[in-house]
Amino acid sequence: MCQPPRRDFGHAVGDGGKLHTPVGDMGYLPVGKLSMEHLEKLLASVEMPDPRVVVGPRIGEDAAVLDFGEKYLVAKTDPITFTVERIGWYAVNVNANDVAVMGARPMWFLATVLLPEGKTSPALADRIFEDIRLACQELGVSLCGGHIEVTFGLPRPIVVGQMLGEVRKDKLIRNDRMSVGDDIVLIGGVAVEGTSVIAREKTEDLRRTFGKRFVDRAKGFLTAPGISVVRAALHAAESARINAMHDPTEGGLATGLHELAAASGVGIVLNPQKVFVFPETEAICKHYQLDPLGLLASGALLAVTPPDETQNLLRAMKKASIPCSIIGKAVPKEQGITIELEGKLKPLPRYDSDELTRIL
Repeated sequence: MCQPPRRDFGHAVGDGGKLHTPVGDMGYLPVGKLSMEHLEKLLASVEMPDPRVVVGPRIGEDAAVLDFGEKYLVAKTDPITFTVERIGWYAVNVNANDVAVMGARPMWFLATVLLPEGKTSPALADRIFEDIRLACQELGVSLCGGHIEVTFGLPRPIVVGQMLGEVRKDKLIRNDRMSVGDDIVLIGGVAVEGTSVIAREKTEDLRRTFGKRFVDRAKGFLTAPGISVVRAALHAAESARINAMHDPTEGGLATGLHELAAASGVGIVLNPQKVFVFPETEAICKHYQLDPLGLLASGALLAVTPPDETQNLLRAMKKASIPCSIIGKAVPKEQGITIELEGKLKPLPRYDSDELTRIL
């Protein structure tokens, strides 16, 4: 079914949204991404002496792009810090997603694995390495290097991944090409990764409320429906003209839309009635009073198409049995980034601190 039914977000929509990076009572930044304003200030100081850098560090782009002659090399690095269970699997797939949304095929992976002193058994190191190896094998990616150590002062393992891929020059997708009037299509459902992480970190609490079978299903979101969007992204790129593509991660779908808008300098209107939420995600969010729009979102894919190409994308996704729906529209920048609630347009929250940080 190409346009799955919308489930009610409840009163949580808009609660806790951040429009800037707040500073705590002690003057420290909170857990989560820096605000776009803060990050923009840092990036403004970056010089780019090498003309082969086609896409450098900028808000809204998922990876760097380097000119390597006949093709572009796409490079991405991202850490996994929210969870321990299957951390190696997460690291490979999250980085592969950011390469694939630029139209590139993920091909080479490196990992830096930092393990906590006094808490790391040989079995833990083996398990993380095996998760990385198997995730690479499943995607057809070569695990070609990295570093692993036991590190002083860490409370839990951290894996920093680096994924490289390549793409034909005429097939590169950049997020600064979204135009007013474009359709915004959501492929998959929101907060898939967040659902799995919460189920794994809050297993006992959720079992008491929802039962073991429910929790096992939610834990399994890691692989079914899965956090990988590589197949969907590459299939979308082959099926229609895509002006922009983005996989929302930390800060959820809402923050992903803000990042897309920033990359192209447009506004966005979101129709939440078209956003697909899995029943398990909805139940967990209501239980912890979280907004699914602001919850860790790997597994969802945003594709932006000109209106005359949208149906090509929807048909291709339906044929591939991948859920999708048109959830919004690109509008002039002065109209802002809004969500339609009860017939009125209201500012769409941005979650610089992911909803996950409220309970973990």
